[in-house]
This record gives sequence, structure tokens and C-alpha cells, in this order.
Amino acid sequence: MNRIKLFDTTLRDGEQSPGVSLNIQEKLEIARQLAKLNIDVIEAGFPVISPGDFAATRAIAENISGPVICGLARANKNDIDKAWEALKPAPKKRIHTFIATSDIHMKYKLQLEPREVIERAVEAVKYARQFTEDVEFSAEDATRSNREFLCRILSEVIAAGATTLNIPDTVGYITPREFAGLIRYLKENVKGIDRVTLSVHCHNDLGLAVANSLAAIQEGVTQIEGTINGIGERAGNTALEEVIMALNTRKDVFQCKTEAVTQRIYRISRLVSTLTGMPIQPNKAIVGSNAFAHESGIHQDGMLKNPTTYEIMRPEDIGLKRSKLVMGKHSGRHALNERLQELGYQLSPEELDKIFTRFKNLADQKKEITDQDLEALMQDEMFSNQEYCKLVSFQIISGNQITPTATVKLEKDGVILEEAACGDGPVDAIYKAIDRIIGVNNNLLEYNLKGVSGGTDALGEVSVKIENGVGVFIGRGLSTDILAASANAYVNAVNKLIQAQNHKTQETAIKKGEI
Repeated sequence: MNRIKLFDTTLRDGEQSPGVSLNIQEKLEIARQLAKLNIDVIEAGFPVISPGDFAATRAIAENISGPVICGLARANKNDIDKAWEALKPAPKKRIHTFIATSDIHMKYKLQLEPREVIERAVEAVKYARQFTEDVEFSAEDATRSNREFLCRILSEVIAAGATTLNIPDTVGYITPREFAGLIRYLKENVKGIDRVTLSVHCHNDLGLAVANSLAAIQEGVTQIEGTINGIGERAGNTALEEVIMALNTRKDVFQCKTEAVTQRIYRISRLVSTLTGMPIQPNKAIVGSNAFAHESGIHQDGMLKNPTTYEIMRPEDIGLKRSKLVMGKHSGRHALNERLQELGYQLSPEELDKIFTRFKNLADQKKEITDQDLEALMQDEMFSNQEYCKLVSFQIISGNQITPTATVKLEKDGVILEEAACGDGPVDAIYKAIDRIIGVNNNLLEYNLKGVSGGTDALGEVSVKIENGVGVFIGRGLSTDILAASANAYVNAVNKLIQAQNHKTQETAIKKGEI
């Protein structure tokens, strides 16, 4: 069987999803899980685009081994220099350079003649090859490019030293039959194409990203680029978990395989959803909450007789468990540790003590704690940022005939601060009171509430996105009380805001020579 390489761009293209912003710690944890999934290439970032992207790419290069670590660069020396500087510590590294090749992009975006575009592409590849032998070239908007011109520029960059050619469907325009035809045409007309890895990067504007990627595989493409959960610009990218399981389930059709550890899929899908604040739709293929759920009586009857009647994949194959271990207030530290290990978490004694305390507090509020509750607790504990502010208490006066009013107490720098505010509802009142305490007016971009598990005592998970002059910050909160979860989520986001403000103040002081 042909081996298909998996190129993950969750940390680069995925983070370009509107409203998503990941810090270095969060990117590192996603990269660690991608390595455990056995992804071949991790595109860690676009180093020249911001100091944060550079630092995150550098941190991943320093700490992640196994996959090739890749940095994106436009076809110019400054971008390539930055990418190389960030990638240097990685055991295996790749520079990924690109330039647009469609008539519409060359004319209106680049304002360059086709000859100039080829010159820049060739120069960029040659320059990148001075640093590493692993150089990928992408022809942006390839699927809307003139085919003869596309063949010409691809032939030129191969001669210049490119080792991977990427054919992006940048705007999600092409259909599977057309894409298969384009791949065949390129294989027949690009000089030296048999010497390089052929890759595709599909967007999902028409809902065809996975279908187009699979059509390309059937024409001999050996690298697929995509993201976890299909996140990314506009309607997103190819969902890598769908490609992985399609190839795994239909080996008879594709005659291809990946080296992915499929049992890690659910864990990383959940992680990416939590950290980006992008919920997974229930009917999402492979990782949606309904993907292995059966409600119809006919389906249930078939499942009881033989699971293969209605399931073409086993839930165990993506890391889900059929059985449910009942965890509650009578469970001990050892039982909790065993269950967390089964879910893929290895904790130090200190970490176990912290999560056990939170587990016991939750068990006092819920009769039964599910695996989903434990996952949510772990994600919240792992990514709780430094607490500049801590929620002490809040009190709500609300009703359908009175104006909702919240009184909030925060501990900041060891001092208890208290403010009250009115709002359109109890959550709005809490947030306005917090804003008064910290002295910053934030714009609430997004508020999401979901039940982690079922029942009237379900653990509620709230995620918020706030914006001000410093940037966009995502906060998360967990509680069986949705108002407490809402308050904790907002305080979590505010702590990230304060951390960013302090960092900016420190950078300014350093520049002025005050530090």
C-alpha cells in the first residue's frame, strides 16, 4: 500500500480561524498531541508574521521531536530568514515557501507579471535550500491558475531544489473530478515531478475539502495537508481525522495507509476544540458527539445483535470507550488516577493532588462523574493561566420584573475588591461588575455554554472571547452552576488580558532602557 504523509497546519492555518488565538503553552500541548498522533509534518506557524508566532514556532522546534517541524514563509528572503531562525533547534525541519499563481492573484494582489512570479519563486526556493534540504513550495490558488503556467512554475522550482510541491485549492473552488484531472495533468506535464513529494491543501468553502483530498490520493498524491476538526480560514480546511479514518476504513478502495495512531484522534480533537473555543457540531464525522450514538429502535436492535450492522468503525479505534466507569464522591485517589491514565493522562503526585481536590468538590455537587466531566476538568486544570485576579464570590439579584444586578468580589494582588453593576441579564451584570473592578471595558465577542454531560446536575462548560486594544482572549470556566462557570470563564480571559498587558509594558520598558 502507498503511504500517505500527514501534514498538519492546525497551528498555522487553523489558528487563522476568525476569533481564534492560541498562546505558546496551548500550541505546545497541541504539538505534543500531534506528535503522539504520529503526524509526519507539523506546520508550527508563520514566524515572520508576529513575535508571538515566531516564539511559538521556536518553542515547538525546541521541544517536539518525531515529526518534521515546518515554518511558513512568503517568497522573500526576510520571511525565509525568520522561518529558519525559528526552526533551527528542530531535529527535523522544513521551510515552506509560497507565492500566488492564478491570474486574479497575480494581477490584483501581487501586481506582478507571470515572469516576475516565477523569478521570485525560484529565488525563494534556492535561498531556502541554503538552510535545509527539505523545502516545500506552494502555488497559492493553484486550482484557479492557468495550467500551462502552473506546470512551468512547478518545473522551475523543482529544478531550483524544491522537494515537496503543494497544490492548494486555496478558495475551495474545485470539485473532486476536476481536481483528479488537474493532478493527472500535472503529473504528465511537470518536469521532474516524479522526483518530489506531491501534496494538496484543500479548503472547504463548498464542503468538498475531504472529498477533493481523497480524489487527489487516488491520482497518486502522497501528502495531505489539513487541520484537526477541519478548522481554518473561512469554512476551514480538510479535516485530517476524516482523511485518516476514510483511508483506514476503506483500504479496499484507496489502497493507502497512514502511520497515524488513530486511538489518539478523539483526545486531540477535544483538546483543539477546547483551546480554540470552537465547538464540534454533534453530527460531525468521526469526532462529533453523535458519531457513535444510536437512538432509533431499529438501529439499537441491530447494534445489540451485532455492532457492524450500523457502525463501519469501532469507537475504540478513535480513542472512545464503550464502557463507563462510574466515578463519584466515594471514589479514592487511586481509582481517579487509574481512570485518568486510561484516558491518556500521566500525572505527577502534585498534579494528582490538585485534580483530586477539584474532583471531590465536583463529586459533592454531582452524583456521578462521567469521562466527559474528567476530560473537562483536566483541560481546565492544564490550561488555567496565571491568576492575577481570583473570583472570591458573586451575588445575583434577578427576575423577570426587576433589573438584574450583580455584586462581585475579586482578589487582586492580595486585596479584595468589590463592585456592583446592572446588566441585560445576570451574566451581563457579572461581566460589567468585573470590568469595573479591573478598570477595563472589554467587548464580549462570543459566549458559548454547553453541558459536558447529561442530567440536571450536568457540569456546564462556558467559553468566552473578549477583545480590547491589546488583543482577543479566550477564557473557559467549569461548574455545575452556569453563572459560576460564566464568571470563571470571564475571569480566566481577564487574567490572560492582564498577562498580555504586563508583557507589553515590560517590552516597552526594555525598549526605553528602563529595565
